[in-house]
Amino acid sequence: MLNLVLPKGSLERATLDLFDAADLTVRRSSDRDYHASIDDPRIDRVRFLRPQEIPAYIERGLFDVGITGRDWITETGAEVTSLGELQYSKATSNPVRVVLAVPMGAPWQSVADLPEGIRISTELPQLTARYLEGHGVKAMVIPSHGATEAKVPDIVDAIVDLTETGSSLRRNGLRILDTLLTSYTELVVNTEAHQDEHKRAAMEDIALLLRGAIQARGNVLLKLNVPSSRLEAVAKMLPAMSSPTVTALARGDMNAMETVVPKRGVNTLIPALKAAGARDILEIPISKIVE
Repeated sequence: MLNLVLPKGSLERATLDLFDAADLTVRRSSDRDYHASIDDPRIDRVRFLRPQEIPAYIERGLFDVGITGRDWITETGAEVTSLGELQYSKATSNPVRVVLAVPMGAPWQSVADLPEGIRISTELPQLTARYLEGHGVKAMVIPSHGATEAKVPDIVDAIVDLTETGSSLRRNGLRILDTLLTSYTELVVNTEAHQDEHKRAAMEDIALLLRGAIQARGNVLLKLNVPSSRLEAVAKMLPAMSSPTVTALARGDMNAMETVVPKRGVNTLIPALKAAGARDILEIPISKIVE
């Protein structure tokens, strides 16, 4: 039913991990194969392409649905329908920022300080040109095809580049002068295909599974038994998504409790629950949370 396109390159591994967690495992003969498949009746064909190309191909209807970044949607100006942000990137769950960066020793403290004719290298020339025009800066925008940070200062004076943590910029002696755009990865679809009832339902199913897998990240399910006399004290210790589920057991003065908690900190929470009177504590991994 659906033709799906996934990003090749820096987002590739994180995207494959996400689809695997969503029970939409991508299968291909090798990491170099640009063709793949997913054992799901809603997905007919899977291709891998550079995220820069994906918005335009989806706009033209060559694919029904795909994953790319808001940065490339903005750069290309492609008219696509977004089914929402997928809060993951190549290394963290943080958004990617498109930033203007200059050498550490440069005298400029804001974009307004940039001199006329400044040379700026970027993989996002259209976005950069619109930004500079909006600030009244007359610059020479030079398209880059990789290793943008390495071009400062002998080839260009500044860059507009993508950063997730800023560490690579600092290593290359650069500091951020301004942020042009904050970009999450997005699930986008062809607008015409989205108007088809059956395709729209399939698209929304896939979006639901992907969001559920992201929601589950960093969380675990705790199940424990608690005497009635300790129920209130133990319940107060549990940082539930809403409130713990409590069920009275058939025998004895005991209750079963279960709740979702962050994985981070569970190493101290479990001993504390045991000390408070909880028994038979189970920690269970979660693959998806659908609210």
